[in-house]
Amino acid sequence: MSLNLVSPSFPCSPVRLFSRVSDHTPSLSYLKIEHVPLNPKARRKRNAEPPRKCALRASTLETDVARRSANYSPTVWDFDFIQSLTSAYKDGAYTGRVEELKNYVRSLLLDSSAPLARVELINHLQRLGVGYLFGEEIKTVLDTIWKGKDSGMEKDLNATALQFRILRQNGYYASKDVFNSFTDEMGSFKACLCEDTKGLLSLYEASYLAFPGETIMDEAKAFARRHLKNLKGKIDPRLEEQVAHALELPTHYRMLRLEARWYIDMYEKEESMDSLILELAKLDYNILQASYQTDVQNGYRWWRQLGLTEKLPFTRDRWLECYLFSLSITFEPQYGYGREVLNKVNQMITTIDDVYDVYGTVEELELFTDAVDRWDTSAIQQLPEYMKTCFLALLNFGNDLAYDTLKEQGYDVIPYLRKMWADLCKAYLVEARWYHNGYAPTLEEYLRNAWISISGPVVLVHGYFSMRLKVTKEVLQGIENYADLIRIASIILRLCDDMGTSTHELERGDVLKSIQCYMHEANVSEAIAREHVRSLADETWKKMNKEYVTGCLFTRHFADAAIGLIRRAESVYHKGDGFGAPGSEIDGQVTSLVVEPIVINNNGINMGSVI
Repeated sequence: MSLNLVSPSFPCSPVRLFSRVSDHTPSLSYLKIEHVPLNPKARRKRNAEPPRKCALRASTLETDVARRSANYSPTVWDFDFIQSLTSAYKDGAYTGRVEELKNYVRSLLLDSSAPLARVELINHLQRLGVGYLFGEEIKTVLDTIWKGKDSGMEKDLNATALQFRILRQNGYYASKDVFNSFTDEMGSFKACLCEDTKGLLSLYEASYLAFPGETIMDEAKAFARRHLKNLKGKIDPRLEEQVAHALELPTHYRMLRLEARWYIDMYEKEESMDSLILELAKLDYNILQASYQTDVQNGYRWWRQLGLTEKLPFTRDRWLECYLFSLSITFEPQYGYGREVLNKVNQMITTIDDVYDVYGTVEELELFTDAVDRWDTSAIQQLPEYMKTCFLALLNFGNDLAYDTLKEQGYDVIPYLRKMWADLCKAYLVEARWYHNGYAPTLEEYLRNAWISISGPVVLVHGYFSMRLKVTKEVLQGIENYADLIRIASIILRLCDDMGTSTHELERGDVLKSIQCYMHEANVSEAIAREHVRSLADETWKKMNKEYVTGCLFTRHFADAAIGLIRRAESVYHKGDGFGAPGSEIDGQVTSLVVEPIVINNNGINMGSVI
C-alpha cells in the first residue's frame, strides 16, 4: 500500500518574534498564533533537500540502518522495590483524627479576627499543602477580603504584598495600585523599605503574580531582589533560609507537593507555629503519599506488562519521574484516575519522543506519523516491526480514555485525542527533518513548532478528560483550537525544558533548541541567550497569571492543572535536565513524595484532643 506523505501544518504566527534581533528585550508576539501552514522553505537551510511528497512501503525500508543511541541511564527505581512500598497511613487509619483537626482549622478560618491573621493562615495552609481541604472556607474569607474597601493594611508592606499574592493566586483580581503608597515622588520604591526584610520577601514573592504591562511589579521584583541578596549573613537564620529559598525559585513557580514538604519543616521551626495545624499537614501528607504509592504500583505493573521497555530498549524508562509530572498537575485524592491516565500519557510521550529523537529514520517516522494521523489499526501493516507495538499501545490507550468519556458524559472525544497525538507527531517529524537536514531554524520558527513538540497540549487535554471535568461544545472547541490556557502553558513548558536540557540533547545529537537558535540569530553568547529565554518564560508567565484570573472557558481545576504542569517544569529543569538524566535531586524528590513518610511523634505535636 503506497502512502502519500506531505509536510504537516501547524498553528503558528506570521509575526516576527523580535523587531530587532540585537535588542535583548523579550517580545511575546509569537503568542498571537494563527492557523497557517508552517513554511518548509526556511531561509537558512544547510544542505537541505526541498520538501517533497513520498511514496513509501514498509517493505522498501532499509533493514540494516545505522541507529543512534542517547545512552540514557536505566531507571534507578527497581520494579520489585516499588511493589514492596507500604504505608501505615492507608485504609483510613487516621480518618477520625484528621476530621477533628479539620474542624479545628475551620473554626480558625471563620473566626472574625483581623484580616491579616486570616490571610496569613490561608498562606500557611496552602503552602503546607492542606489548603484544598478548606476550599469553601478559604473562598468565603477571600470573598470578604476582596469586597472589603479598607483592610487597614495599606501601610504595611508585608501585609499588602501577602494579600495581593494570595488574592491573585486564588483567582481574584487585585490591583497593582496597592503598591503606590510604597513609592516616592519619582515612582521608585522608598529606600526605607530595605530595612523591612519580611516585607521585602513578601514583595518579591508577590512580583511573580504580575500581569503583562505592570511595570511597577517589575520594579518591585528588581528592588526586592537587590536588597534581599544583600541581607545574607545579616538576618535571623530561619528567615535567611526562606529568603534563599525564594531567590532560588519563587513560591509561585514551585511544585505544590515539593513546596509542602519543604514548608512543613520550615513551619515547624516558627515560634508562632500551631501544633495542631502542623499535625494535620503531616498526617495529610502521609495519607496522600500512601495513595500515591498505590498509583505507582498499579501503573508500573501496567507499564511492565505492556512490554515497550523490552521492545524498545533505546527509550527511557522513567515511570516514577513521569509520575512527578502527573502529581504536579493534579495531586488531590479525588483525581486518582486522572493521575493514572496522565502517567500513562507522560511515559508514552517519553517513549515516542525517543523514537523520533534518537532511533527512527525519517522514512520510518513519516510512516508512524501517518499512522497516528489515521488512527486506524489497519495502519499497523505499514510500520516497521519495532514501531507496531508502540502504535497499537497508543491506539488502545487513547480509545480506552475515549470510551470512558463517552460512557460518562456522552461525548465522542476520539477526534480531539487523535488531533493532539497527530499534531505532536507532526511536530516531532519537523524536528527530525531539521536535524537530518542540518537545518538551523530561527527562534520564531523554532517556537512555532516547539510549543507543540513539547507535548503540553497532549498532556493537558488528556488531563481534562481524565479528571472527568465537564465536557461542553465550548470546551471541545477550545481544545481543538488550542485555547490560550493550553497554548501559554505549553510555551512556558518548552522554554523551561530548553533551559534545562538543551546542552545534553545537543551532545547526543538533536535539533537546536531556543537558546542555540537565539545565539545564532542574534550573534550573542550562551549566557545572554539563556537570560533572554528566561525573560521570555517570565513574560509568558505574566500572560498565564492574567489568564488564570480573567479566563472563563475552562474550570478553575483545569487552570490549576495547567499551572501545575509548568510548575513541575520549573522545578525539574531549573538546575539542568532532571528528567532525561536523573540524579540525586530528582531521586530525592521521588523519595520524599512517594517513598518516605514524614515522621510524626509526640515531640512538640499534640496528638490528643483539639479542644
